[in-house]
Amino acid sequence: MGFFDKLGASLKKTRDSIFETIGSMVTASEITDDMYDDLEEQLILADTGVDVAMDLVEQLRKKVRAEHLKTGEQALAALKELIRDMLAADAEMDLSGSPAVILVIGVNGVGKTTSIAKLAHLYKEQGKSVMLAAGDTFRAAASEQLGVWAQRAGVPMVRHNEGADPAAVIFDAVQSAAAKKIDIVICDTAGRLHNKKNLMAELSKISRVVNKACESASVETLLVLDAITGQNAINQASQFIDAAGATGVVLTKLDGTAKGGAVISIKAKLGLPVRFVGVGEGLDDLMPFDPDAFADALFMRET
Repeated sequence: MGFFDKLGASLKKTRDSIFETIGSMVTASEITDDMYDDLEEQLILADTGVDVAMDLVEQLRKKVRAEHLKTGEQALAALKELIRDMLAADAEMDLSGSPAVILVIGVNGVGKTTSIAKLAHLYKEQGKSVMLAAGDTFRAAASEQLGVWAQRAGVPMVRHNEGADPAAVIFDAVQSAAAKKIDIVICDTAGRLHNKKNLMAELSKISRVVNKACESASVETLLVLDAITGQNAINQASQFIDAAGATGVVLTKLDGTAKGGAVISIKAKLGLPVRFVGVGEGLDDLMPFDPDAFADALFMRET
């Protein structure tokens, strides 16, 4: 299954429940105030969030007026373009360091560990050498779980004993990777509840320790969110972002929700681009996020 087909399949629940309705409604209608009102309601049902839905519809109104659009088909094309623009990243991920370090953060249960394994597999497929760091030293069996995934992905892993200082684990991993000239270090972190002050302090410490371990390292921090919990996940994310300086989002379980519209609001609400989306349980079911392909797949019509 190709990239677009896999993304399209993962969005089937969202498309069937909401966006097929939006596409049919817009293209079958004249461009009227009622159409805009119905569109806003459908976007809210798709879990874009009220503010984002209202803003998107207002932008569409302005675009229709400015470009003198007349038909529903034209309005739908304009809506897709607005969604693409809203989701576009301002820059690529910085993987220029020696090594490039990716810190992976997020609460337990969102698919953080499996996302790390999938990232490792993805970069290995691109010909890069990868090492994992088992920085979640507090959750029972977290290192063992990550170790199983490291074996499946065929990459080495640095770990310490349960209860060790997570920053020390990541420090050692980055130093080891630098010495062995490994391209990318992907680091797990503890996923205790987002309102725990000690976790926030720990994440801040981890972010600072990477460059102490190796001055030539670059750092990206990916926040893992669960698409199924949608707006709730987005609302919980701000403290993680503040503590760890998150630079992007991994959105998991996109294939398991009918409310994939939450993707649209992530950048608007968090100021972070979606970097990867999880579309299944296999090692190769994590894909770099493409706003163009996403917008097309969202409104894809079944043949």
